Formats: sequence, structure tokens, C-alpha cells
Amino acid sequence: MCPHCELNRRPPPAFPGKPAELTDAERAEAALTEHYARLARIGYLVLPPSLGRNRRVLTAHWLVQRSLPRAHTPEHAGAPHGDPGCAYAYVRLRVVRSALTAGLPLRRFARPRRVQLPPLLPQVWGLRLFPHSCGADELALERALSEMSGPGRAAHVLRGLEGLADEEVGQVLGAAGVADPAAALAEADRLTAPHALLASPEFDPCALQVRPTDLPRRRRRARTFWAGLCALAVCGTLVLMPRDGLGGPHTASAPLYSRNAAAEQALDPRAVRRVPAGYWRSSARSDFTAWPARGDRTDDVRLLGRALAAWARPGPAVASSATPGTPVGPPMGPPQLLYAGEVGPAAVVLFHDGLRVVRYAESRDADPSRGAVLDFARVDGADEVTASALLVQRRDGRVRYLTAPWVREVFVRDLRAPRAPALPLGRRADGVTDALTGPRGSAPECERWHALEVRDGTAARLMTDLGELTPVHLTSGPPSAPHDVSGRAERESWARTACLLRTMRSNGVRSVNSWAYAEQPLPEGGGSALWFCTRADTWRGSGSRVLAQFQAPPELSGGAAASGAVAARAEDSPDCGSRRPRVLAGVLWKSDAGRWYVLAAGSRQFTSVSATGGVEGRAEGPLLAVPARAGDRARLDGLLADGSRVRALR
Repeated sequence: MCPHCELNRRPPPAFPGKPAELTDAERAEAALTEHYARLARIGYLVLPPSLGRNRRVLTAHWLVQRSLPRAHTPEHAGAPHGDPGCAYAYVRLRVVRSALTAGLPLRRFARPRRVQLPPLLPQVWGLRLFPHSCGADELALERALSEMSGPGRAAHVLRGLEGLADEEVGQVLGAAGVADPAAALAEADRLTAPHALLASPEFDPCALQVRPTDLPRRRRRARTFWAGLCALAVCGTLVLMPRDGLGGPHTASAPLYSRNAAAEQALDPRAVRRVPAGYWRSSARSDFTAWPARGDRTDDVRLLGRALAAWARPGPAVASSATPGTPVGPPMGPPQLLYAGEVGPAAVVLFHDGLRVVRYAESRDADPSRGAVLDFARVDGADEVTASALLVQRRDGRVRYLTAPWVREVFVRDLRAPRAPALPLGRRADGVTDALTGPRGSAPECERWHALEVRDGTAARLMTDLGELTPVHLTSGPPSAPHDVSGRAERESWARTACLLRTMRSNGVRSVNSWAYAEQPLPEGGGSALWFCTRADTWRGSGSRVLAQFQAPPELSGGAAASGAVAARAEDSPDCGSRRPRVLAGVLWKSDAGRWYVLAAGSRQFTSVSATGGVEGRAEGPLLAVPARAGDRARLDGLLADGSRVRALR
């Protein structure tokens, strides 16, 4: 006998056809169809009133509609077998069980059951559904049911609506999973409302009233939804857009921050300017604007795109550097491509935008995890000499240069070895030189200082690396007419000056000129000393550095390669330059006999030199030698031919 038939005292439904020919699923479906309204009322009454009437209506219908057993499965095989009354009892049991589960409170860390969430179907958009309102008695019963537990409500409904005895109610509650049916019956006993109220239209989820939802709120939510959907579509498009090389997922650049036609054209790798190979021969200017685009990857759009994107939006994976006074913003328009190719383990791109040279380097396989390098250097006002070479790689103390198309030969010369010949340096067809050892001036002993010597058929020019993209042009001679280093005497003076260049590193230096502004006989027949003024001019104009050095005879100062002694230094001073080609400096010098002297020398513009303070003395002409003591300090000044008095360099 079906165990659920004992719980059902209502008349069995009448099924069409022959009951013996119906399957269990068909009997359950027939019972649900016949008593749908009654089952929906049971679900509505058992559900907690705190859900609100609209959600209770929809949930009650959803519970009834999902109470059918799965066809041809052994699930709930103990329910309906041949008896229509058993089919109804089975469907009712599933509705009660689901309604009790839906009324359980949600726990913070517990996984919610599906019946505890809003129903998927049925759904009503833009309308609110609720049963017809009746009298005060129904309202009092609704309030009383809201204060009861779910099992208590189920017990009252099964008693009053289904007419089951307490024993039968307890069996149904137990089968529905209630732990203590007796407590539920006791709770229902405390409810004194007449059972007839349960059949009121107040609790009928099939006879409904319809009202609109909150129209202003719905309108606001609709606008918010569509705005969010549009924003999501735009973001998704930007993320998924196949723009590798223009800020895609495989570049070192940061995400796009604006959309501007001019900015996008400047970052278009197909729009970069390219100078023809032979243009420099007929160009009116011999500078970076005449350089052709060289390298084996000048047509690599992806590489150029990544370089431009990193230039405009350097991300955290980009190691960026710039010489002082160099703006690091994006290009104002499509830049000129100077080079794009592979140099050692890196792919290098060089751009020129009229003001700056920009170097981008990444790994040859474009691995974004290895980052990228971005360097900026000012080159405004470059000429044929200062545009002779650019650094393309600095690695493990060795450097490679890209030479100008007008450079015919490249050599390496050690400034610390003035008598050693220049050695040829290999160069690829695209103008990239072999690696040469960079200056070793950072070491205390300053053993070697390798410089690049470029020859264009008219002159040999010395260039040296001071840690920037542009090598520094080295010259000799007075500020009014500096010239390229040539001859044994000038190379020997640079041999004693080279190690002082380390004080000028990473300062945006364009050229360094060193000239002997005075020669002074030393007291006590100590020979002759030379006074040199070394001036470093920058690309930006400001930040120049001036050093006055005293070079004693090699036999008194440690040899021909011994560095000169710095007598004075100044920054942002016009002294020793083309605008003010004068200098005055002094030192405290000790003779071989152990006597001390204050020595001072000025350029040829000085008619007399004076010392005051700890040492007193005056000499006609630009040279001064005054006896002194160890530790004496003197204030020096000189008189010019026009009568003006000038203090020593500081």
C-alpha cells in the first residue's frame, strides 16, 4: 500500500482514460493540474509573509511547478503507485517541503539552496501581483502567521485547509523533514483563528490584482543598466581589440588613457617619417634630420608600434631615463625613424622628433615579462659633428654606436695612452659598430679611457661616452676657436684630463673643450707648469661645468699620465666660454725643498693678479707666485685691461 495514501483524506482526483495505463509521472502531473490552485494556496500560506506578497505569489507558483517527479527515474519511487490519491499526496508533500526550505534564513558562510533565492520562472516585469484584500479577520490571520515558524504554519494549513488529523499532519511534517512535528502541532494549537479563513481570496495566489512597480525607480534603474552595459561594451572592446604593438596585452606600455586623432596618428607605426638612403648627400643640413632609416627591422610594424606606445604611455615594466632638461612626453607628431634592428640580445628602435632622440629596447623575442628600456636625450641644435654617432647598446661595460651615414671610418683611441695609435673598429653595413669597452674612469686608478674616433674624410673627431645616448665631442683650443684634438701635445694634455670627465657624467653634456690658458715657471727651478681650463657645455644651455686644473711637470706629479689637480670649479658660469673667455685660478704648491707657495695664473686678459687674506702679494701680468705656509688660504683677484677687477673662478 502507498505510504502517502494514509495521509490524504481528500477525494482522489478523477483522471481521464484508464488509470492502470498511466505512468507514475503522468499521475502526478494529472494531480498537479487538477489541484493546481489548491497546491499554490498551500505554498503561499506556508511561505513566510516576510518575503512580501509579490514574491510569495511567484514563489508559490514556482514551487508547485517544480514539484513534479522526473519521468523514468527511481526518484521518490515510494510515492504514487496506481492510486490517484497517492499522486496528490506526493505532490502536496513536495510543495510543503520546498516551502519550508524556502522559509529558512540565509546564512553568511552557508551555501544557499535554490528555493531560498528568487524564482527563475515565472517572472513578471514592470508589474506587482498580489491577492485580493479582504477584511480585518484575514489581516489578523496574516499577522499571526508571520509570527509563527514554518512548521507551525504548515501544521495549521494542513489541519484547516486539508482537513487532516493531528496524526496525519505529523506524518506529513515528518516526511517533509521537520525535526519535531509535535512542537509544530503545539504551536498551531495556539492559533485561534477559524480554519475557514484559509479559503479566503486573501490567500489565493491564482486570483490576483495587478499594480505597476515604482515607475521613477524603474526608470533610474533602466538608465543605470544601459549606461553600465555601454561602459562594459566599450571596456571589453578595448581589452579584446587586437592592437598588439599599440598598447595590446603583449607590450610594456600602460593602458590607453585618451582617444585623440592627432595623438593616434603620432603613434601609428605606419606614419613614421623615413628619410631616403642618399638624402644626406644633397641635404642642406647635416644633422639627425638627414639620417636614413636603417636596420633589419624597419618594416616591423609590431616592434615600431610597441616602441611608440611605450614612448607615449610607459608602463611599470619600462625602465625610463632622460638627460637633464629633456621632456619625456609623447611625440607631437609622427617622429623620424633612425634605426630599428637587432643588436645582440635586444631589439632597438631609435626615433628623432626634432628636439629629442628616443631609444627603445626590448628583448629580441618581445617577451613582456623582461620589460623594456626607454631613454630620452636632447639633440636640438645638432650639427654635422654632434650628429656623428648615437649609442644603440650599453651592456656589461661595453658600448655600441650607430654612426652617421657620412662617417667613413671608425677607430678606438685610448685617451690615457696618447702615444698609442688608434685601432680600427669594425662596423656593420647598417652603421652599427662592434662593441668597444667603455671608459673605465669610474675606477679609482682610471687606467684606461676609450674614446671613439670618427673620420668623415675631412677630419678625425674624438667622441666619448658619458653615460648618455649622445657621445660627447672632445675639443682643444681657446673658447673662441675650439678645434678637434690633434697632435701629440693636445693628446698628452687630454691624457691628464680624461679622468676628470667622470665628474661630468649624466649631465646632458654636448661637448667638452680643454685648453691651456697659461704656462707658469715654477719657483726654485722646478720647471714649467701648465694651467688648463676644461669646460663642458650641455644641450640645454644651462648646467655647464668649468674646471681649472694645474698640471705640474710629469717628473714632479707622478708621470705623463698623472691627472691634473683641480684648482677651481664652477657651474653655470660663462667663464672659460666663448662669451667670456677668461679664467683665474690658484693652488697651494710645495717645492721639492719643502717650501710652500701660492701659485696663481690668469688668461691673457689679466694685467695683474693679487693675493690677500692669509697670503699677501701682487704681480704684474697674469702670473703670481707668493711664498706661503702649509694650510694658508688666499683670496685671489685680477685686474683686466679695461680696469675692471675679477675674482678667481669659483
